[in-house]
Amino acid sequence: MKVTALDRLIGYFSPLAELRRRHVRSVLASYDAAESSRTRRFYRERATQNELVQKSGQVIRAQARHLARNHDLARGALRTLVNNVVGAKGIGIEPQPRREDGSIDSDYAAALLEAWRDWVRVPEVTHQLSFSKLQRAMARAWIRDGDVFSQMIIGPRNDLDHGTRVPLSLEAFEADLVPFDLHDERRGIVQGIERNAWGKPLAVHVLKTNPSSISQPLASDTKRIPWERVLHLASLDHIGQIRGVSEFASVITRLEDIKDYEESERVAAKIAAMLTAYVRKGTPELYVQEGASREPRQINLAPGMIIDDLGPGEEIGMIDSKRPNPNLITFRQGQLRAIAAGLGGSYSSISRDYGGTYSAQRQELVEQWIHYAVLTDDFVGQFVQPVWETFVTVAHQYGVVRMPAGLKPGSHDDAVYVAQSMPWIDPLKEALGAEALVKAGFASEVEMIRRRGANPDDVLEQIAQFRKKAVEMGLSFSTSGVEEPPPERGAEE
Repeated sequence: MKVTALDRLIGYFSPLAELRRRHVRSVLASYDAAESSRTRRFYRERATQNELVQKSGQVIRAQARHLARNHDLARGALRTLVNNVVGAKGIGIEPQPRREDGSIDSDYAAALLEAWRDWVRVPEVTHQLSFSKLQRAMARAWIRDGDVFSQMIIGPRNDLDHGTRVPLSLEAFEADLVPFDLHDERRGIVQGIERNAWGKPLAVHVLKTNPSSISQPLASDTKRIPWERVLHLASLDHIGQIRGVSEFASVITRLEDIKDYEESERVAAKIAAMLTAYVRKGTPELYVQEGASREPRQINLAPGMIIDDLGPGEEIGMIDSKRPNPNLITFRQGQLRAIAAGLGGSYSSISRDYGGTYSAQRQELVEQWIHYAVLTDDFVGQFVQPVWETFVTVAHQYGVVRMPAGLKPGSHDDAVYVAQSMPWIDPLKEALGAEALVKAGFASEVEMIRRRGANPDDVLEQIAQFRKKAVEMGLSFSTSGVEEPPPERGAEE
């Protein structure tokens, strides 16, 4: 804090007053948000992000898996994220190799696409998953666990049948097989990942067996996989972070609270449904008589019955537990909105609450879709794009699809990655809007087809084949051909 001339003057006559003045000025110059108080606890983080992940990552992963197995809301939220990021058919690919003049080499693109369609049938070593199923499995593990790995196995091997013309297979493995507690400062290994002095990953150390069956030290029971063959899908919140943390980390407590609260309300409502009555008695002198029986009575209730054998001062009462709680739905909706905000998913999709006007639903969809798009971009960049680029290179190296001469350098593996399209709430309004954009020149037909999640070349081929077949069969549809132009002026005269 700078000392002014007035401070020095005051200090000459009263040093204590100068200190008080400087202290008050320093307090006024601070941020209120940086000061803790009795009513607001302030958390001061001293550990690095990697230290926090080391301490809590495995616990969070285990709890997220537990909720995904046993809690309907958590399982539905995970399915919503996966389906909107990857979708039913996975991320589509349109090859875009370009010649020196900038035009697309359609013949080479078609050959790549044909080989790709053969490869996606059995892309992984177990031959149990198609590429779309593998994408969903990878996305599910990534969002739930925080990170997931895959190894690319290239070239013919005696112990592996690739099952496709292009000798490339993927071996996917979840985060458990890369041990968090594997550290070796001498070799630069932290949390199972080996890095150089700049922090660039060099290799991943993977357990050879399931972690539950390990009987040897971790370092001697791992295999080293070079990083150029590794695909690492991870949710990283900080620069320099090594391992990912589950997307459920910030909402786990809230999900558990909802689960416990709903269970309590469900049991309470079940008990309340068991109708129970009791006899309320008056003062003792009204019903205690000499020789009277003190055994409990059983009153059988029936519709429309009249009870006329009550004793003096007695009346029938009913047990009311005030269940179901009328505030449960409101409370649950508020909690689900907070969970949707933390996960980045749509509240309507997670809660299955589709109320509201068209404008409200579309506003939610438009604002929400950017979150899905960001997750899709991460998924494509960390998994789909490296697989495609490796596939193109391997297809050339092993003579399946050779790169033609005259390609623009570096464009051989260019592609458009077609993600899930934003759904239409009102198809008529959306279609009219798309048509207006195309006619005004603000968008192309290709862009609109891709927005629907389709391949423009496939759509054109389907339309051409349909129209050709319709003509051959003598059928006429509104889209069978181009409308005839109007007659020229004066032709009828």
